[in-house]
Amino acid sequence: MIDHKLQIIRGEIASLAKQAGRSAEQIRLIAVSKTRPLEDVQQAILAGQCDFGENTVQDASTKIPFVDPAVQWHFIGHLQSKKSGQIPGAFNWIHSIDSMKLANKLANAMRNHPQADTLNCLIQVNVAAEPSKSGLATDQLKPFIEQLLSQELTGLAWRGLMTMGVHNDVSQTQRVFARCRELQHQIASEYQLPGFDQLSMGMSGDYADAIREGATMVRIGTAIFGSR
Repeated sequence: MIDHKLQIIRGEIASLAKQAGRSAEQIRLIAVSKTRPLEDVQQAILAGQCDFGENTVQDASTKIPFVDPAVQWHFIGHLQSKKSGQIPGAFNWIHSIDSMKLANKLANAMRNHPQADTLNCLIQVNVAAEPSKSGLATDQLKPFIEQLLSQELTGLAWRGLMTMGVHNDVSQTQRVFARCRELQHQIASEYQLPGFDQLSMGMSGDYADAIREGATMVRIGTAIFGSR
């Protein structure tokens, strides 16, 4: 069942990419495996899935050590800074950095794990300005980038932005995604960051709009694994 759903979603991503004048290879499918058992992850890996998203270190620890080390793991939830030390060596990406405290904690953790690969970091932006969501306000983004670049944060690579759409509001979600794309382009150009080229946006209910607006990563859980 999981392999069939993955096949369908990959086909839809390819079709949406083509409609947008893009290549399907430009879009990374992240299977959101939070709360799912190891067996579901293993089934997805057998079906060719290489990227998985988790939102707690504790849940992820029941899966990461037991699968092929070539699999890429993405931390997509709000990370408590006290858990930063558990990220190096376990996760390849973190999508939810929104404070200097967290950035510094992660850099310290990377210094304490010199054998760990560089951690690819995305900055979470609350484009819709919803009080219930984490992330920087759009007017905080440039000052935050300038703070990041003024410090030597070992082991962290700044790769782009992450945002979330607005539940049950298609038109506002489209505006959110378009604005996030504009911000990513502005930051990459203004601060001369050629590697700042990633946009993580779009989930099971709105990934089509995200792809149309330039997403390079879509985070899909329910459409792959079913309802929790």
